[in-house]
Amino acid sequence: MTQKIFWENPYQDTCTAKITSIEGKKIKIDRTVFFACSGGQESDEGTIAGIKVVNAVKLGDKESIIDIEYELEIEPILKIGDDVSVHIDIEKRKKLMRLHSAAHIAYYFMLEKLGKFKIIGSNIGQDKARVDFLYDTPVTDVLPEIEAKLNSFLSENQHIIMAPDPAKPDLRWWCCGEWKMPCGGTHVKNTGEIRTIELKRKNIGAGKERVEIYLK
Repeated sequence: MTQKIFWENPYQDTCTAKITSIEGKKIKIDRTVFFACSGGQESDEGTIAGIKVVNAVKLGDKESIIDIEYELEIEPILKIGDDVSVHIDIEKRKKLMRLHSAAHIAYYFMLEKLGKFKIIGSNIGQDKARVDFLYDTPVTDVLPEIEAKLNSFLSENQHIIMAPDPAKPDLRWWCCGEWKMPCGGTHVKNTGEIRTIELKRKNIGAGKERVEIYLK
């Protein structure tokens, strides 16, 4: 099982690790700061042993990340047991953290205003986050109210906690105040780090709504 340093300290951008598996360009390491795409959040960008990572794959179930396999740009001259350095683009990571936390909080304010709805998709990138859901009418008119409440909440410097599940150590829970949901992504520790956001509605078809979240 890979030690996920990105859960222990999502602000850490480098670490040293040992290779536990290697097959051509694909390797596994015993510990990592490099997040692999999961739960709608994009993978980090960075290098292992000075070689660009072109793909990072989560190995596990829907809610937890058991192991991670990395595909490098070129086949490394390495062997199992070798020490390697792992580096990520910390500026991209910080944007992902801010947007991921903002998306969770936006979801709860949308529930408050719109009532219960079914999510059909989501994505967290470094430029924006989005939430797709089933809803009968366009939400354009109510977005300004939701955005105002959300930004007011962010300014209150509410604490965000990522807690392990007592029964399943490799499952994490995102917690903010009374809100709680399973999440294996990376997040800021305080809503003040998100600063302010902007919400936009995009038409994706009848009976479907997409709300996009942008950092300002």
